[in-house]
Amino acid sequence: MTKQTRLRAGAARVETTPTALEGLNPFGPDFLSVRDPLYARALVVDDGNQQAALIALDLVEVGVTDDIRARIAAETGIPADRVMLAPCHSHNCPRVGLVTPGGKARIPTPQSLVYTQYVYDRIIEAIRAAQANLRPAWLGFGAEAVDVNVCREAYVNDVWTLGYVPDGISDKTLSVLSLVDEAGEVIAAVLNYAVHPTVMLGVREVSADLAGETVANVENALGDGAVVLWTSAALGDQAPKVQLGEATNNPDRDRAFATSALRAQGFMLGAAAARIISVTDGFSGTGPVRAGLTVIPCPVRRLPVPPGMEQAEVDTVDLTLATLQIGPVVFAGVSGEVTVPVGRAIKQASPLAQTLIISNANARIGYLPTDESYDRKTHAANGCPIVKGHAAKTIVCGLADLVMAGLTAHG
Repeated sequence: MTKQTRLRAGAARVETTPTALEGLNPFGPDFLSVRDPLYARALVVDDGNQQAALIALDLVEVGVTDDIRARIAAETGIPADRVMLAPCHSHNCPRVGLVTPGGKARIPTPQSLVYTQYVYDRIIEAIRAAQANLRPAWLGFGAEAVDVNVCREAYVNDVWTLGYVPDGISDKTLSVLSLVDEAGEVIAAVLNYAVHPTVMLGVREVSADLAGETVANVENALGDGAVVLWTSAALGDQAPKVQLGEATNNPDRDRAFATSALRAQGFMLGAAAARIISVTDGFSGTGPVRAGLTVIPCPVRRLPVPPGMEQAEVDTVDLTLATLQIGPVVFAGVSGEVTVPVGRAIKQASPLAQTLIISNANARIGYLPTDESYDRKTHAANGCPIVKGHAAKTIVCGLADLVMAGLTAHG
């Protein structure tokens, strides 16, 4: 029988807003201003046997993370395979790191590589602060449906493209893991929802977009230093219900529309998350904390590469899978943009009922759809760098094996 272990948790938030904006916009001309500050938010959990870290980042994506995870291990003592980096995927945030060989992503700029080192320093700072704040914690979990996302895989004029498909496949579940201290104050909350934070795309302002607006609302509601982490679920085929879409020749009008849409949808998600936290009961003060990571080389599928992006000419691309279990909840991280059908298959195959997907964890190689999507040539399939038959199955089986390995190794 597994020995009951006492859970401890600590969290911290460190600002990562860039001071120089040139060369940091992966999706268009340089940013002109900052709408809202960016952060690295770290949650460290410890059950007396293992310590692990989840770091939520206001970034569109992270590239190769071997170097930063090794640095975290050297400077904080948390092993590299127990670290999960989770970018919010706002398209109005910078990207950091190098492109995974074989993956398809934006070419790093000299400015983004300088910013990468700045963010890495802040990540270390956040983890150390979270470790310093470790204290006995009780864990709770809740979820409800929030209707601010929509399927974006549209079939228009005999071609699959991005669009607005209200009757398409969607997962509207907002899941919230809460960690509270002995006084009942919230140490941290982890939000998990499937949506592209692209409400502001086309407005030349730095912003964590829907993720940042939601988190700010929840942190304001909780007060007392609570740290709220956003994690992106199976967002590969999910868009906000209201977003700017295409920039026009009237930037002021674009900004006003996007800002209104952002505030409304961020309020809906934030209010729901705060409500879930307030009514969550049945808290557990025991672990376990379990983590695992595996890297699986997959055969590369050559993709059209538009200007500003790259895909190295290699035979295989590394698919990184990671798990972080805290009590009865496990986060299943995938180094790409998982679509809802793949996310559902991951949950069905997992031996733990509370399995939450984190897309783009520890890297981003591209979209990761079902095999059937290749035949239809959906937008997600057209952006997948892995040969058909090797993406969804590898992810589903690989994550199930990681979760089961953790359960077996610890009784």
